[in-house]
Amino acid sequence: MTNEVYLTRTAAFLPNAPVSNDQMEAVLGMAGGIPSRVRRMILRANGIIARHYAIDPETRAATHTNAELAVEALRRLPAEARDATCLACATSYPDQTMPGHGVMVHGLSGLPPCETVSLAGVCVSGMAAMKYAYQAVKTGEHAAAIAVASENASAIMRGEIFQSETDFRLLHHATPEIGFEKDFLRWMLSDGSGAALLADRPIAGSLNFKIHWIELWSYANEMPPCMYAGAEIRDGAFHGWKTVGADERAQSSIMAVKQDVKLLNEHIIPYTIEKPLAQIIAKRSLKTEDIDWFLPHYSSGFFRDKVAAGLANAGLPIAQEKWFTNLAEKGNTGSASIYIILEEFMRRFPVERGQKVLCYIPESGRFSTCFMLLEAA
Repeated sequence: MTNEVYLTRTAAFLPNAPVSNDQMEAVLGMAGGIPSRVRRMILRANGIIARHYAIDPETRAATHTNAELAVEALRRLPAEARDATCLACATSYPDQTMPGHGVMVHGLSGLPPCETVSLAGVCVSGMAAMKYAYQAVKTGEHAAAIAVASENASAIMRGEIFQSETDFRLLHHATPEIGFEKDFLRWMLSDGSGAALLADRPIAGSLNFKIHWIELWSYANEMPPCMYAGAEIRDGAFHGWKTVGADERAQSSIMAVKQDVKLLNEHIIPYTIEKPLAQIIAKRSLKTEDIDWFLPHYSSGFFRDKVAAGLANAGLPIAQEKWFTNLAEKGNTGSASIYIILEEFMRRFPVERGQKVLCYIPESGRFSTCFMLLEAA
């Protein structure tokens, strides 16, 4: 016998004041000491008008680590979260390679001893943490579990990160501009965290969501890396940072986050919506009329109409008046985005008991995706 699982509480944290499009290069710093030539073009396409950075805009000093961002979200959960005996933590880029991100968050959290796990990846890692917490409660092993996702993208997008590369380029009589695959993501990603409390029973007198299912799919068996850090692609081969000397790591900014934009644009919809959703529809008997709200995490407003077309192609068209995303105001916070979307949605929207919410979280790391179906209880 398995338990029902309820998403009972959500919390979100966005560091410091919102940063506008005109402010962001001053806060992040210029790579090579020159303004980006592609920033305005990318911002026009992604539709983001504000985001948050864990950077003091006056001193440009870091204000939070990744683990500290996660803990800020945890602290915004209600007191009953301390009864949870499982903590699943996700991020795309932790503060260190060892120990695991989860134990670093636990160590700062003030929570009592509990089962703690670290989930790695890109955007879908946040939902891997959610599914771990869901299964922990579903099996009856834990009465309550917490999932938390956090991103501190600004730490590896600051202009200083590229100093060795731009100095090396100038030394060899080249311009100090970094490649598009690196510059692209500087204007796409931002900082934030979110947390969710899952339990085997709803909290009376407030909005809860029964989790019907969480489907995670990877197409890494078919697709190459598309978004990556701590590695580079040379002559069609993927090389991790361990295979590269220290000087070369610095001169090529190997630890920076990179994106193959052509690969992204060609394959993100077929591999994160059309292929998996066709199978989920058959497996779960999912129908358009069953869905009252749609919460998509997409990285850029550029993809909004493409997402709509992908849903229709998969046999699940959803009218855009049923959609909610806060990308424009909160930015793209990677694995934390769906938590930040859910927190605002639960707080602001007049959701009625019995209404169903479909969440969609794609990942271009090596093309993974997640769909989650909730029902208001």
